[in-house]
Amino acid sequence: MSCNILAIESSCDETSASVISDGKILNNIVATQSVHEKYGGVVPELASRAHQQHLIPVVAEALKSSGINKSDLSAVAFTRGPGLMGALLVGVSFAKSFAYALDTPIIEVNHMEAHVLAHFIDSPTPTFPFICLTVSGGHTQLVLVNNPLEMEVLGETQDDAVGEAFDKISKIIGLPYPGGPHLDKLAAKGNPLAFSFPLSEMKGLSFSFSGIKTAVLYFLRDNIKKEPNFIKDNLEDICASVQHTLIKMLMQKLVKATKERGIKEVAIAGGVSANSGLRQTILEEAKKYQWNVYLPKREYCTDNAAMVAMAAHFKYQAGMFTDLNVSPLAKLKIGNHG
Repeated sequence: MSCNILAIESSCDETSASVISDGKILNNIVATQSVHEKYGGVVPELASRAHQQHLIPVVAEALKSSGINKSDLSAVAFTRGPGLMGALLVGVSFAKSFAYALDTPIIEVNHMEAHVLAHFIDSPTPTFPFICLTVSGGHTQLVLVNNPLEMEVLGETQDDAVGEAFDKISKIIGLPYPGGPHLDKLAAKGNPLAFSFPLSEMKGLSFSFSGIKTAVLYFLRDNIKKEPNFIKDNLEDICASVQHTLIKMLMQKLVKATKERGIKEVAIAGGVSANSGLRQTILEEAKKYQWNVYLPKREYCTDNAAMVAMAAHFKYQAGMFTDLNVSPLAKLKIGNHG
């Protein structure tokens, strides 16, 4: 008998479903939400409503394109957290109801662990143990991965996530939402050393990104007083300098973690791992420190159900099921398996 799992992701503003069969991802259906663009950020209530609209069509498409009948599903998996509570509720409630109707087991998945395990969707895959730098709009973490079911957070941000810093600075500059990808494109044409911004100093392997946001705000304010068109005239250099600073802060801690643990298997995950500047820099650092580096396909960087399906595959093999009393958790730490 094949092991077929339907996975559902609804933690923020992407509604996604995926089917995995015997460890092989068959599809990754994603419905994005453009409703948030005019607000310059994700509006939780609108996200929840959009999930309600998108979820059934997305699941239907995932099952249809996989060629697997719902009666042949071995389990239904879902993101339990972390994420927006209303958005999580939609996915969790649907998954529980769907599985109950089919008399099928359910598997809860930690969204952050799923980002890490996206590296096992395609070859080559990291060798255990490895260190994963997980960077997104809501999280910045250095994770020691001993096996698919055993992870330890070595360090994380104490305030803003790096993706949040990218988006907030983009907004200050006047770029459209979501700002990170726009800033990345402009940065590729600019001089990363044109302007200097302070690096936050944190103990151990902790990160802080609130300081650079404030520094950029004051820097722009002071220069606009002298030159009203300062941003327009220096846009590419500003973007390149900001991106260079943020990536430098990430790399400093990643290098420190690999040295402390004596590990040369290194991966990046999360939405910001799609950033071209970060991808290029980590490959350059790999040559310097003899790392084996793993970069996920861009479609598996942002929130998606394929990564949830992969995480569920490992939990299914270990017999790690949950029951219908499970409820979503907006804050769910790595290593919490219910």
